[in-house]
Amino acid sequence: MILDPTWAEMVATGQLNGREVHFHAQTVSTNDEALALARGGAAGGTLVVAESQSQGRGRLGREWLSPPGVGLYCSLILRPRLEPADLPKLTLAAGLAASRAVEAVTSLRPLLKWPNDLWLNEKKVGGLLAEARFEQDGPLVVLGIGLNVNTSQESFPTELLGKVSSLLIHSGRPFARSGLLAALWDEVMAIVARLEQQGFTGILDDWRERDATLGRELEWVTMGGQVVRGLSLGPDQEGQLRIRDAAGQVHEVLSGDIALASE
Repeated sequence: MILDPTWAEMVATGQLNGREVHFHAQTVSTNDEALALARGGAAGGTLVVAESQSQGRGRLGREWLSPPGVGLYCSLILRPRLEPADLPKLTLAAGLAASRAVEAVTSLRPLLKWPNDLWLNEKKVGGLLAEARFEQDGPLVVLGIGLNVNTSQESFPTELLGKVSSLLIHSGRPFARSGLLAALWDEVMAIVARLEQQGFTGILDDWRERDATLGRELEWVTMGGQVVRGLSLGPDQEGQLRIRDAAGQVHEVLSGDIALASE
């Protein structure tokens, strides 16, 4: 395991680069912890970090594997000045921020799989889960981020082999989690401010440069269980994924399961 004195100092002091961190050695879910803090009035930008989670959540109710000492499991409280209809754009913006943070620290460049996955070599290394509540003074969003940093191949369950990876596996070297955490924090807060102040168009242009599936055949399983196969046209200005099927019909995808089409 890589020595990371900044992480050790954060655990001991609850501070990272002079900012408060709510650290848990083990918790059920950092999103649950962050939501409880938010209900108590915690400000936007508040960060919750765990060494491990017993019930980390991914999209569509999936479990996020959270072994101790090797990954990043954190949640940010956001109180964005956005209309409710704009919240799907926040997930894409945060994914772009996470990809940039990883690239800045590691020189690896994760691509983005709509709506919330980070990919390296077509394997998932990270994901985001945004959970929104609506309060009198505007939306509250708890943004959970999971990143496989120094996770070894042997740590993944057999059923996930070939589907997931880590920064360590991809690069052959370990990384200090504290640097990644600080970069994630900065990049997400910066892109939320950019979304508030400048809108989504420029962010979407940047997202498309990292789109892992643009122009590729996808299979979309709708929430009703219907399977739609077609060509990915990428997300639109509302953050919805567009898929053009063999008949030429363009489907707008807001939810459901997306995967590369099987051969």
